[in-house]
Amino acid sequence: MTSTAYDVAATVTDPELPMLTLEDLGVLRSVEEHDGPEGPEGPGGWVDVAITPTYSGCPAMASMRDDLAHRLRDAGYDDVRVRVELTPAWSSDWITARGRRALAEAGYSTPGPAPRHAADAPVTLNLSPTRRAIACPRCGSADVELTSEFGATACKALYRCAACLEPFEHVKEI
Repeated sequence: MTSTAYDVAATVTDPELPMLTLEDLGVLRSVEEHDGPEGPEGPGGWVDVAITPTYSGCPAMASMRDDLAHRLRDAGYDDVRVRVELTPAWSSDWITARGRRALAEAGYSTPGPAPRHAADAPVTLNLSPTRRAIACPRCGSADVELTSEFGATACKALYRCAACLEPFEHVKEI
């Protein structure tokens, strides 16, 4: 094998935002190669991959798991184990600079800083739409209006620009 398991896993794209790799999205937490005894089917060892969902119950997790396992097996890693790590919870702050550029180039409004909560304090439940300071990814106008708090996926909100009248999706801060 010419590349490490991490290098291979880092090329897997998100099924809902295919302009991003799981690494760019911050979902790929770790990739560890483990040695093992040699068996009748060849060299031993296995690869352990940890991923974190952007939301609990994210429907893309099964696709991410399958895509990681297939890509690693295609690269010669026969025993691949993909597990979900829920702690710490994913944050939109984990999206890389390269990922933010790719989102913007694809016409998405990128998330601002994630809200901060004290570790031991309860999280306040607010049922009002979230106020965000965002600009239209097409024309740059800040004169935008929320169309729906939920887009094609729960991690995106729908907006419309009042200046250029174009609709766009905003990746939510989490």
